[in-house]
Amino acid sequence: MVNVPLGVFRKPFSIFDRRNGADDSAPAQDTFMTDCSRQDEQLSLIFTIASFMNNFLTLPNGFLFDHFGTTVARLLGISVYTAGMLLIAFSSPVNSVLLFPALSFIAVGGILFLVTNIQVGNLFGTHRSTIITLYNGAFDSSSAVFLIIKLLYEYGVSLRGSFLFLACCSVIHLFRTFVLMPRTHIPYPLPENYTYGMNCGGTRDHAVAKVEEKNIQTSQSEEEMPFKETSPQGQNTDKIERSFKSCLLSWFFLWHLLWLSVMQLRHYLFIGTLNPMLNHLAAGDPGLVSRYTNAFAFTQLCGILCAPWNGLIMDRHKGKQREPGQSEQETDLKAAIVSLSLTALQCVLFSVCAAIPLLPLQYLTFILQVLNRSFLYGGNAAFISVAFPSVHFGKLFGMVMALSAVVSLLQYPCFTLIKGPLGGDPFYVNIGLTVLSLLAFINPLYVYLHCRRQAAHRPSSNKSASS
Repeated sequence: MVNVPLGVFRKPFSIFDRRNGADDSAPAQDTFMTDCSRQDEQLSLIFTIASFMNNFLTLPNGFLFDHFGTTVARLLGISVYTAGMLLIAFSSPVNSVLLFPALSFIAVGGILFLVTNIQVGNLFGTHRSTIITLYNGAFDSSSAVFLIIKLLYEYGVSLRGSFLFLACCSVIHLFRTFVLMPRTHIPYPLPENYTYGMNCGGTRDHAVAKVEEKNIQTSQSEEEMPFKETSPQGQNTDKIERSFKSCLLSWFFLWHLLWLSVMQLRHYLFIGTLNPMLNHLAAGDPGLVSRYTNAFAFTQLCGILCAPWNGLIMDRHKGKQREPGQSEQETDLKAAIVSLSLTALQCVLFSVCAAIPLLPLQYLTFILQVLNRSFLYGGNAAFISVAFPSVHFGKLFGMVMALSAVVSLLQYPCFTLIKGPLGGDPFYVNIGLTVLSLLAFINPLYVYLHCRRQAAHRPSSNKSASS
């Protein structure tokens, strides 16, 4: 899994520099661009396109994963990821346009790896949420790979050699796909004696495998019904698995989409306005701006350390003894309330610190930002995995990411407002986004009220059943 940072391609890389067809496969020692504004503009455009593709194409990738299974989705991800690495490896100042498809390929391939890896959490039972958030944290911190490439470049290792090595590492992904991953999906909850990957004891009969798959689907349809009311006998009134459309149009999905969208917009706008904000607070001092920019860059690598905390909170709360008649699905939802609320609170605190025009306070803002971002994306995947049937996970995960990407386009009018009427000062926009972030509390409140209704209904159901 590789995220897509573009900062590593700035000076001294000079990829868009067309100095007499200079080759960027070896480090430049004495030739530096005096004006990088055009290069920065093009790299920012590449980052914008790759980021949008990363989120929006999660939707078709999710449909692909749900319909064709793990093997097909991972093979496609490996193909586009390897193609992206090769395009960067063979790019040059003459054909720098290759960077546009290259970074988009890496983004799409990385999200396919993430979607197929999230299901590994199903194998760990009570530690399921921790594993899911850990994978999201790894994806969040994967920009460290590109930071290593930048440091190696400065010590004399060519860009071409680094990216060719990363392309060759796809062999590891192929090995894991065919040996350590299932062909279709890892079910939740796991059926008894469930196995996956390479079976050294011989192959199973095709008919037996089909029967097992049918049993798994039946188990999922009975267990994963978080929105259905129960009958007086305490049983689900509808044993048929919820359709994708009913999940998509449920209040759970709509409030969760709002929860993700407002906080993601807050993060995108903070990153997009970070440089002008630091320039404004530092009174244009380039050394001071550089110091704070470096501090922000290094804090972004800590996502993998922060993300599992969210999963641990959910798993610890979920590990408490169940109430009489309480289903495992309802237990998972109650555990998610704390995670959803804490993530929304972190976003409000981060937004308040970002809005206060005090430069030293921005160190705390950076810490809160990376902590909240790790909780946000890890909690998003964990909540979808427990609140909806697993057969729709890929589609719903892709849909919420795609729709939130559309909402994030609102950052461009905000950029225009800051650069124009506000004269580069994002203070009033930050205040508005802080107020908007309060809407994220609707999602945990709705989940809490749903669980409370279920708990209030349970005693009467048990009493009717006993009579």
